[in-house]
Amino acid sequence: MVYIPVIGLEIHAELKTQTKMFCGCLVVDSTIAEANSSVCPVCLGLPGALPVVNKKAVELGLRAALALECTPLQYSIFARKNYFYPDLPKGYQISQYETPLAENGRLLIRTSEGEKTIRIRRVHLEEDTGKLTHINRDVDPCSLVDLNRAGVPLLEIVSEPDMHSVEEARAYAVTLHQLLRTIAVSSGDMEKGAIRFEANVSVMLAGAEELGTRTEIKNLNSFRSMERAIEFEIKRHIAILKSNSKVSQETVGWNESEEVTFSQRSKEEAHDYRYFPEPDLPPLVVDSIWLDSILQNIPELPAMKRMRYASEYHLQDAIIDILLEDPRMAFFFEKVVQHGEPAKEATNWITGVLASEVKIRGLDWDCLPIVPGYFADLITLVRRGDINLLTAKTVLSEMLDTGKQPKVIIEQKGLMQIEDGDVIATAVHSVLQGNPKEVANYLAGKETLAQWFFGQVMAKTGGQASPGVVKRELERQLFRLKNELSD
Repeated sequence: MVYIPVIGLEIHAELKTQTKMFCGCLVVDSTIAEANSSVCPVCLGLPGALPVVNKKAVELGLRAALALECTPLQYSIFARKNYFYPDLPKGYQISQYETPLAENGRLLIRTSEGEKTIRIRRVHLEEDTGKLTHINRDVDPCSLVDLNRAGVPLLEIVSEPDMHSVEEARAYAVTLHQLLRTIAVSSGDMEKGAIRFEANVSVMLAGAEELGTRTEIKNLNSFRSMERAIEFEIKRHIAILKSNSKVSQETVGWNESEEVTFSQRSKEEAHDYRYFPEPDLPPLVVDSIWLDSILQNIPELPAMKRMRYASEYHLQDAIIDILLEDPRMAFFFEKVVQHGEPAKEATNWITGVLASEVKIRGLDWDCLPIVPGYFADLITLVRRGDINLLTAKTVLSEMLDTGKQPKVIIEQKGLMQIEDGDVIATAVHSVLQGNPKEVANYLAGKETLAQWFFGQVMAKTGGQASPGVVKRELERQLFRLKNELSD
């Protein structure tokens, strides 16, 4: 028997607003802000507090819906989704149910078997819950509640169950993540929970018409976790069915350390949440003129950017993938290329040395200490042979520290590349004279020592010697020593 996985994804993305969904509290970074420092009667759910819809959140939601080719509804309604959880202060979540913000969209994904269209069922707005921190200790274990995140605007994007492999699920999640970041709807920072995945998984016999019983995997916060969890559930479902048992419809969690799912509760249906229209909020009316202005201001989407990068810059898919992961990096790349640098050299530097420095230093691509023009100048200096790669890395580090032009740093620190053949010949001779044992081993057949000699010469010249000149001079002097030995 052949079983076919059936996968649908619900993706929750925190929207990039300054304030919460239904109140004026600032959206703060819950990983660093003092607990419960950005709360008010509305997001605390105190009696008599009235919610007000955040217009910016609606605008961002519509931007995402239009980018996903959804049809926005002229009227949508907020509803109360009733359930109890310790970090849900009101005892209900304000969400959208029967009439969402938009519906019936699609997203094109790329897989090893070609392109595939995944249908989008609905896009709706809601508010986030708070955050629980569990303190496990022998005496008085407890759970602490931080409501800074309660009320933060969320956009939920629900796909149809159109995915039939872990690869397709990942491709969909990655593509959607790229899209939301590119159109500046969400930061997409998974380490801070800005995007979370929930997967609905079932399996069915090949050729069958009826879908199998599904389970929902909750709160997956990385692509890796999502892949592993879906893969585990598919195998678990198949094993259950092969043993002539039935899969239970339930909500499961994912144990990251043990890489297994665990049952949380039986799967709720919509009626379990007792949805009813939020009495304190009127229907949300989307003006057609406003909608048109949002549509006109949607930036170039990742699919179009991919095509342009391939045709205009002749970049390989792997490099394009890296650039599309962070639209801010892609923007920096295009600015560097506009200063005349070849795209290949620019991407090598940006996705390599610069990206590494940005990560190590905890920098933000939006406000790097260096401007694209200065970075282009640095690449030009290396390409022309004015400085070598080692010196360029030193200069780059100084640029990130000070924001200075590379030429200024090179002049101030005397870092111009040494091309003088006599100076380099003297340095090579000094290294060979100072390491007789290594020279003897080289002449005895251990020719890999040539690279070691090269490194010693570069170190002796402070990394400023022209690598090509060093290599040629080193080869010349070693060849002479070989001849002297044979004589």
